[in-house]
Amino acid sequence: MRTEGPHDALGGIPPSSKALAEMGFQRDNNLMKSILVPIEDHGQIESQLEMALLLGRTFDSYIEGLAITPDYPVVLPVDIAIGVPSPLTPENRFEMARGCRERFEGFMTTKQISRSSAGLAGLSFGWRQDGLMEDAFLGAYGRVFDTVVVGRPDGSNGQTRLSTVESALFETGRPVLIAPPSVPRTFGEVAVIAWNRSTETARAVLGSIPLLKKARRVVVLELEDWGVPGPSGSELARSLRMHDIAAEAMSAPDPSDKPGDTILAEAASLGCDLLVKGAYTQSRLRQMFFGGATSHILSNTTIPVLMAH
Repeated sequence: MRTEGPHDALGGIPPSSKALAEMGFQRDNNLMKSILVPIEDHGQIESQLEMALLLGRTFDSYIEGLAITPDYPVVLPVDIAIGVPSPLTPENRFEMARGCRERFEGFMTTKQISRSSAGLAGLSFGWRQDGLMEDAFLGAYGRVFDTVVVGRPDGSNGQTRLSTVESALFETGRPVLIAPPSVPRTFGEVAVIAWNRSTETARAVLGSIPLLKKARRVVVLELEDWGVPGPSGSELARSLRMHDIAAEAMSAPDPSDKPGDTILAEAASLGCDLLVKGAYTQSRLRQMFFGGATSHILSNTTIPVLMAH
């Protein structure tokens, strides 16, 4: 395993401020002041809410809840078009939305978080009033928030649905924080960036900068023979250090050619409590049939993961 310390000098002239801006970095990145939390009756809702509150406390954020349900088709493409009404009646939808709201507001009240009101600054919460919404609405509405917090979609019944997570990842254009099943003891003290040089990971790094600035240690992790052509981990670490982020670069072997497993194992060995990764560098269809690092991490992580696509 090779490492480069935060103060090691690299050859060449450092990029200018203009060059950094063109790479997607800014000197003054916005904090995560607005957080959206899709609420559904599943087994990981408590850890999802706790994770949203941990993030909210970090930045004195506004946290908004939204009642969510799967997208139900209206028409199926068969020999003749057949209308398929939603299996949920208006009464069912009303009751489900009310239950989601009570769960969210009850949690915030128990934690003594103030309800948002005009002129109130700092940590607070609110509720989206429009009833039970579908995943597609989450993808659109999330574009006006700094981040979306979801639970881990491990594929089991009664847990966070993958379609909800993918709507947030593919449609909001915002970073998405994946809450692990159990609330972590610490959050964001040791951050690991799984750097595969892709556009998706570059976006995840940009979205994570407010958290990276608060981290005690930031490691840019590369796996040997993994990823796409692009800047090295050392080059990313150098750019991060220009933001006063004490980043170091590290590489590790992946002899089993299972990058998802290796990333989680390396993160655990480093004491990582925040993993930053691009989502679906390979297509979803390919990952469905052949597996992939994103799919494996989404299903198996026990630490918070910040992703972007």
